[in-house]
Formats: sequence, C-alpha cells, structure tokens
Amino acid sequence: MNSLKSIVLYMALAVGANAAAAQTADIADLRDGDMKKLVVHSEAKPVPAEAFKSEDGGELTLADYEGKITLVNFWATWCAPCRHEMPMLSDLQAQLGGDDFEVVTIASGRNAPEAMKKFFDEIGVDNLPLHADPKMGLSRQMGVLGLPVTVILDREGREIARLQGDADWSSDSAKAILQALIDAGA
Repeated sequence: MNSLKSIVLYMALAVGANAAAAQTADIADLRDGDMKKLVVHSEAKPVPAEAFKSEDGGELTLADYEGKITLVNFWATWCAPCRHEMPMLSDLQAQLGGDDFEVVTIASGRNAPEAMKKFFDEIGVDNLPLHADPKMGLSRQMGVLGLPVTVILDREGREIARLQGDADWSSDSAKAILQALIDAGA
C-alpha cells in the first residue's frame, strides 16, 4: 500500500513540475519587443528570506506576497530608466492588480523617504508601495547589480523570470505574459 501511495505522490509531483515547465515555456513564447529581454527560467528559483522596509516602517519579506503572481521592481530615485518605466508599472497595477497579481516596488540603496515620495508625485504614481531596501540586503541576495531590475514571482513565491533594465510594461506582450500567469494559476 505504501508503494502505491509513493507512486501516486510521485506522479502528482511530476505532473505539477511538468505543468510549471510548460507554463514558463508558454510565457517565453509571448515575449516581443522589450519583453524579449525577459529571461524566463526553466525552473523556478527560491528567493531569499531577507526582510525589507515597508512604507509604513515595518518589515516585509517576499514570502508575504505568496498566493499571487508578484512583479517585484527594484529601483532608485536617481535612476532615469526607473522614472521612465514606473508609470507603466503603475498602469499594470491599476489594470491587473488584485487578489491574483500585485506590483511591488522596492527602492534599493540610500533613498530618503521624502525623495521617494517626491519621485512618485512628480511622475503621477499613487498606487504603488514605497518599500525600501536601504542596506541593499535583499537586493544583493537577489543579484541586483544595476537598476532597474524586475523579477516575476509565482504564487509560491519563487522567481520564474527576470528583466534587467527598463522595459515597456504597458506593451501587449507584457500584459499577455502576466495575464497568462494569472490565468494559469502559476
């Protein structure tokens, strides 16, 4: 009986793994324009448990977003490409945000809270969080070497894709990729 249970468990895990691999292959096929820079991982990668500062002064980890597709953007107030793409990320949150999807913005390095708020005010962003990683603990552990960097996490909180540099997040390709992940329950 135990061997039957083991076989059933093995098959269930194999089907789940194959479904996840098929899902990442599917989103890889949706890349066009700037989204061609999106590196889709063949296997989901664990993310660090390092805490970052929430906009209310508390602490969060990426695990706090498990259960939904999460687009995590590392940025800084001095970063011109960040200024360019942030309104597009805001639009994504407005269009797709909810129980199944969230855009999470984390200012990496020394960014004064007042400067972060001014940055968002100047570009008309009012629906994204002003989280911060002032000592760059999470940024370093995530391999963020330049800004902006955007990572996509699956519902289990694992990294499934990464884009270095700014991108047109308002593009049909970006929306199709994210909607496919949302719809699939990735």
